[in-house]
Amino acid sequence: MTDSTLSGASPRQPLVLRFPAILIFMACLALFTVGVTILSEGFGIGLISTSFVKTLGKTLCLCLVALAMDLVWGYCGILSLGHMAFFGLGGYAIGMWLMYERTRLIVVESMSAQALPPTPEQISDGIASQIFGVVGASEFPPIWAVAHSLPLQLAAVVLVPGLLALVFGWFAFRSRVTGVYLSILTQAMTLALALYLFQNDSGLRGNNGLSGLQNLPGLGNVPQSVVSVWFLWASALALALGFWLATWVVSGKFGSVLRGIRDDEARVRFLGYPVESYKLFVFTLSAVIAGIAGALYYPQAGIINPAELAPIASIYLAVWVAIGGRGRLYGAVIGAAFVSLLSTWFTGGQAPDIVLGNWRIQWVDWWTVLLGVSFVAVTLFAPKGIGGLFDLLADRLTPNRHGADLGPDQGALREKEASE
Repeated sequence: MTDSTLSGASPRQPLVLRFPAILIFMACLALFTVGVTILSEGFGIGLISTSFVKTLGKTLCLCLVALAMDLVWGYCGILSLGHMAFFGLGGYAIGMWLMYERTRLIVVESMSAQALPPTPEQISDGIASQIFGVVGASEFPPIWAVAHSLPLQLAAVVLVPGLLALVFGWFAFRSRVTGVYLSILTQAMTLALALYLFQNDSGLRGNNGLSGLQNLPGLGNVPQSVVSVWFLWASALALALGFWLATWVVSGKFGSVLRGIRDDEARVRFLGYPVESYKLFVFTLSAVIAGIAGALYYPQAGIINPAELAPIASIYLAVWVAIGGRGRLYGAVIGAAFVSLLSTWFTGGQAPDIVLGNWRIQWVDWWTVLLGVSFVAVTLFAPKGIGGLFDLLADRLTPNRHGADLGPDQGALREKEASE
């Protein structure tokens, strides 16, 4: 079920008709979302706990960032080991507003008992002391200048990761850095950003990060069981739109050029295509998608700190895409969901320990080893990943042409004639 097999209609037909996988994906995602809603504590019969609903919502966000990773790696051949930096920046952008507004409500309520109403300066000083007292500061850094504005912070969710990717990509692609050297550069970018954010004077509370993000300002009376379902819906909608957008990007002539760059960049450049512009567009777009995924993820996680931007997180992201099957958008989604949920099961203490004589395998400690072995095994023995299973199914459903020439030209195999 590769892109070539999914497309059997004229390019002038609507995208969903040319790529039926979109409808299949949307239907599966809708059924999943409705099923979880019915079984949740907030809107349903309560068979699924609120914490697990949050886990499922976060998993959908990880599927979205895996989709972004597959755009640049699976279709354009750019192995980025820094995409979780864009993911984290999106989380920081929305987290700043959440923390500011929640703290503002607390400060205003505490000052309401005073004889004289507080001035805006007193409220601002109180908010700054509450947020930055943990790092020994009492004033807002310049980076928080628009933290009070939800529209501006939502714009930052898109603009900050997008601008960073645009600037970094412009320098890297203009210099024609490719292959493993580009991967090292993206990893260095992520490491530098994480190390900077660990500093207390970064303006984002250093190692403490931003916390309490699960408490939506002005909705203190709404239980978390309801809020978790709201975020599940938002995450599912974002994943659906992201899948549609990614499918549109990789379809048609644009997608063909991307795959050409992946397979033989020099030949595509020789044919006259602006390779650097194609790579820069896809790299920037994928960063924006990753930022949106992070903005939805961290309010469900409740906290974000610089450790979330560590290079190892981006390496995990590449492992998810590889296990799911890179170069297949649905494969990236499947890989992220499968590994993420399996990781939650193993590291959450739910997997039973294995006793081998004097040895005791505790999966909390051995999960990363199992993940690494799985990545090596998939690379060596199943390079198409889990998505390759769908390819096998598609091959079985394809009409048996028996090698006959079914068109006016020798070797032409026409789907319509073959099925008759």
